[in-house]
Amino acid sequence: MTQTRAVRHRARRTRGAQPVWMTWLMGLGAAVLVTLLGVAVFALLMQWIRPSDQVIRVFNQVLKLLSIAAGVWVAVGRSGEGGLLRGALIGLVYMTLGVAMYALLTGQGAPVASYLADAGMGVAAGGIVGLLLGRTA
Repeated sequence: MTQTRAVRHRARRTRGAQPVWMTWLMGLGAAVLVTLLGVAVFALLMQWIRPSDQVIRVFNQVLKLLSIAAGVWVAVGRSGEGGLLRGALIGLVYMTLGVAMYALLTGQGAPVASYLADAGMGVAAGGIVGLLLGRTA
């Protein structure tokens, strides 16, 4: 009896599958790692380039988006299963943790609208990357 290609692929995919929460945690860890590396490199570069406040703000937003994309890529992987949901969740949790850390470290609070905008950006960015990585069939 021969197996069809789809059955072999499904068996191969599920054999070493990790729990969903583990893939989400690995994705979140990847996003945090990209952020830490990006901040460290930018902090070293700031000594030489002396960027303006506007450049720092733009870098901050770009780094957030890249971090979310890296986290979603790790969480969704090549399988693409649940790309939209996993991506949106990674983006939401990443941005929520970032906002909480900012508030704790600086002792400052931003307007609620600012927090909601960051969370919305995280959900949208993560969802879009998850959709792009997701399976179409």
